[in-house]
Amino acid sequence: MRPWSWRWWFENRETGAITVAQFPNLPIWIALAGWLVGRFAGGAVATAAQVVTYLAIVWWAGDEIVRGVNPWRRVLGVGGLVYVAMRVLA
Repeated sequence: MRPWSWRWWFENRETGAITVAQFPNLPIWIALAGWLVGRFAGGAVATAAQVVTYLAIVWWAGDEIVRGVNPWRRVLGVGGLVYVAMRVLA
């Protein structure tokens, strides 16, 4: 497999299958739950939900960067960290 080819980006290094996305895992479920609570709550509850959402995204992103099955998944992890950094610093 040649570096930087289409297959190099998306091939799962463990199984050889093409992996673009996977079923959501625990940090993504937590982020989704936090986002939903934040959408319908107000005040301190909404702020706490937003913090939980961002922490869950950072957890997911870090896991993807460290244990992602292919370069594409690692890039998604970096994108998650950039998203949270931009939201927090804005």
